[in-house]
Amino acid sequence: MTIRFIASSRLPTPWATFNMHGFEDDETGKDHIALTLGEVDDGEPVLGRVHSECLTGDALFSMRCDCGYQLQNALRRIAEEGRGVLLYLRQEGRGIGLLNKIRAYHLQDEGADTVEANEALGFDADMRRYDLCIPMLAHLGIARLRLMTNNPRKVIALQEAGIEISERVPLTTGLNAHNEQYLATKADKLGHMMALAQFVPAADTDCERISR
Repeated sequence: MTIRFIASSRLPTPWATFNMHGFEDDETGKDHIALTLGEVDDGEPVLGRVHSECLTGDALFSMRCDCGYQLQNALRRIAEEGRGVLLYLRQEGRGIGLLNKIRAYHLQDEGADTVEANEALGFDADMRRYDLCIPMLAHLGIARLRLMTNNPRKVIALQEAGIEISERVPLTTGLNAHNEQYLATKADKLGHMMALAQFVPAADTDCERISR
């Protein structure tokens, strides 16, 4: 696997103007990006998120998951702090791809949960890779993170790759009637460190406010 840095530019957003850094995976041909704000290469722990692509949630405002809510909440938190990083990895549908994700959604429409649907299609429940992050973080000069995540697998994978996780920052936002079972399944079957009682309802989150 070779992750190559391609170019950087400014990216104005509703929360802040980030620096956007583009990378290419020579093995798969996929593009990945990192958004940074402030000085992130000073050796101090950086508030950060590793976010896997979710076209339906991030761009189409789907309420079936919490991905779009997490993305916007993470960007807002980084902006409020004035310093941070967000890695955006092209791993749609926990690694199964967009069209297979639609197939999985069809199975969920018929009663399967998110894990059962992936497995019925012949995939593992979660096929994402986090070694992609290491050359990206190295290029940015980041070795220590205050990681915004509920996913213990993500924490362990980064730690095993040599990234110091000085703090895990929960992301509990975007609960609604359409994703309640999905969130419960992530906690019960995928071991995500969260409880529905901790979640902020979707009506009180960034996605809802921006869509008004």
